[in-house]
Amino acid sequence: MSDEWRVPSSGGVDDWPEEPEAWAPTGIDVGVPSVARVYDAILGGKDHFAVDRVIADKAMAAMPNARVGARLNRAVLERGVRYMAECGIDQFLDLGSGLPTVRNTHEVAREHNPEARVVYVDNDPIVLAHGRALLAENDRTRVVTADVRDARDVLSRPEVAELLDLERPVGLLLLAVLHHLADEDDPAGLVRAYREALAPGSFVFITHFSDATPEGRELERLFLSTLGSGRFRSRETIESFFEGTEPVEPGVVFLPHWRPDTPVRDESAYAGLTMLGGLGRVPDGRRGRAHSRS
Repeated sequence: MSDEWRVPSSGGVDDWPEEPEAWAPTGIDVGVPSVARVYDAILGGKDHFAVDRVIADKAMAAMPNARVGARLNRAVLERGVRYMAECGIDQFLDLGSGLPTVRNTHEVAREHNPEARVVYVDNDPIVLAHGRALLAENDRTRVVTADVRDARDVLSRPEVAELLDLERPVGLLLLAVLHHLADEDDPAGLVRAYREALAPGSFVFITHFSDATPEGRELERLFLSTLGSGRFRSRETIESFFEGTEPVEPGVVFLPHWRPDTPVRDESAYAGLTMLGGLGRVPDGRRGRAHSRS
């Protein structure tokens, strides 16, 4: 690991100092919040700075069950990766992956196929630091620091080309990512750019905040004013991101309803949560061909 990272010599996550500012990479302004670190704080992690905790606290004040929602997003990741692995997917590209936490993509995938390969992509350099520490001896997992908005750059990175064979099906993950792209970033075009690079039989997995509730709209205002991103969208818009794929049942639904392991009985457990998710399969046929839902 490069000397520029001030991390404990053991390199293990459990050995990070209690104050994460002590291991911040040089040149990083610890007074500027990060989406990945705010998410870590909401989840109850410890790999974030004081400024991230302030925003997390505000988010949980605006939506008291925000932590439940964040954990539901992690839980649906596990169910989605498991579904794709059971369909034979053995390579995954996890965009905007965030900081490592429990039940990461590679852990779930390898329970079904020990040879599964995973590339994580995030624009926060601290994600790279943690990834290097966790995966130092793992030759089937890579962590790439890149801007997911530049699909051409991401897909041409050596770490991606060396580990993933884009001539074979891939599981593409965009979990809690697209709502941090403004409309002018053309999130639909971005999804299309990635999808058209995938082989038939690949999957596109998306979760996204919906603007359907007052709590969601308040959280959107908070994110925009503090993080500078956070565009909550309608169900119809979120469904449109899957154009060109075949929807996997049950379609785009609130996260607890996406192929739950046990029946959902307590609706109050996620009352006010507005995150929707779904999975689409790239149909058989020529790569890059658009298939309309109509």
